[in-house]
Formats: sequence, structure tokens, C-alpha cells
Amino acid sequence: MSFASPSRERYRDWDAVILGVPHDGGTTYQPGARLAPYHVRRTSALIEPWHLAHGLDVFAAVRAADGGNVVFPPFDRGAMREAVQAEIVAIAAAGAAPFVVGGDHSVALPTLRALAKVHGPVAVVHVDAHLDTSTADTWGDDFHHGTPMRHAIAEHLIAPGQLHQIGLRGSWGSASAGDLAARHGGLRMTADDVDERGPASCGAAIRAAVGDRPVYVSFDIDAIDPAFAPGTGTPVPGGLTARDALMLLRGLAGCRLVGMDLVEVAPALDHADMTCHLAAHLLFEGLALRAMRP
Repeated sequence: MSFASPSRERYRDWDAVILGVPHDGGTTYQPGARLAPYHVRRTSALIEPWHLAHGLDVFAAVRAADGGNVVFPPFDRGAMREAVQAEIVAIAAAGAAPFVVGGDHSVALPTLRALAKVHGPVAVVHVDAHLDTSTADTWGDDFHHGTPMRHAIAEHLIAPGQLHQIGLRGSWGSASAGDLAARHGGLRMTADDVDERGPASCGAAIRAAVGDRPVYVSFDIDAIDPAFAPGTGTPVPGGLTARDALMLLRGLAGCRLVGMDLVEVAPALDHADMTCHLAAHLLFEGLALRAMRP
């Protein structure tokens, strides 16, 4: 299936565009993330514009729009990647930053492909319990939600030395599972490291490492401990707290943010909208970063 290239004119008046990608065809455990764009939007209604920590009115400082959902056949993963990449290219070429609400983490690959077309290789701040550098050997599929960082490295979408992974924890398939990301280079901070160093210090270290490069934040909600974010298909105990996550993103203040995704929220597994509310606030933190340097 082929998709016509969206017109950048649709986005030329905006600094940031929120875009839903209702897709969870790449999940390997419990699906449901395709429902997140609706529920994260619904809970975001409680967010007001003044950012207390940064001391600014986010929506006065950044022109933000809801671009709706990307449209594609729901069970065609290749079509999803093609459609998402085309839409993100249009957004980035118009000078706006995409804020992608997944969907599972496989939606990050077409987003990164699009951003690299416009900005060149980017620095990636990857907040996740998992490495996401798996191969097809794991599940017999090369594009499941555990593979996007491997593809991004192989396709040179990430600047050398600029894959910064935060929140890693849990078990690995082997001692060598992290070798690919380690060879590419960048900061690696486990959930224990964040606890010991403090999230603000970790954020500041990443901010210093990315310098003035274009930055993409890829935030998997399973980086958060299930006590604070139960609504995800691949929960791992021992994660970041909700406050850790907010302070980590605030530590990136001043970076040149060109895009963000928030993925793997599964509303059917949530309790009292806890995960959806946190997801909406994390996106607000990303918008605040964009507002500080549009």
C-alpha cells in the first residue's frame, strides 16, 4: 500500500504537533496500546498551561496543535511505518516537532527515519526498562516493539555516541545483550543508577552529553515502576517513580528537542487512569522543553 505525502503546509503554523499512532501490532506480550491515543488525550484535559518548575506558560510559548491520528490499515505494520514516516516528514519539514502518542514502541522507528531525513542523525534519549535492540531471533519477527533501537543504529539514524538509555533493569537473554548499544556509545543508566545519582543529575548529564545536537526523546512507559504505571503490556518491577520521570525530563531543559514519543500505555490494564495521567504529564514536560527552545 502506498501513501501520498502529506503537505507540510498543514503544519507550517505550529511549533509542536501531537500525533496519535493507534497501533500495537508489534507487541510480544499483552496488547492494548492502540487505545492509548484516545485515553491519553482524554486525561490530558486536566493539564493547565503554567509549568511551575520552569516558570512559563507552555501553550503561550509554543504553538501546539493536535494533528489527530495517523491513518493506516490496522493490521498492516508495513503500512503503519510508511504512513507514520510520511506524516512525520511533513511535520518536521514544516519546522514543527512531532509528539507521537503510541501505540507500541515499534512506532519509534518510522518516526526516527523521518526525523533523520530532515535533521540528520539525532541524539536519542531512550527511557525504557528494555534495550530494544532485539533481533528477529527472539520472536521470529524483525520489527516487533523490542527492535527499534537496533534498526535505528543500523540505519545510522542515531548520531554516533548519542544513544542515551535510562531506566534499564530486569533480566537479559544473555550477558552480551547490551553490546550493540554499548558499541554505539552514549550514557547508560539503570533504574538503580537513577536512584543512586538522582534523576535531576542524570538529566543534567544527558543534557551536557547531547550538546546542541537535535534531540529525540523516546519514552516507553514501562520505564516507570508498575506501582506508578500499571497500564502497560510489559511491566518490570523496580522502575522509576513518577517523580523521577518528571525530574529526569526537566533536567534536559535547554536541549534542542525535535521530537518525542510516549509509547506502550495499555489503558485496559490501567487502574483509575494512573498511567494515562502520567503519560499526559510526561508529554506536557516534553512540550515544555520545546517551549523553552522552539
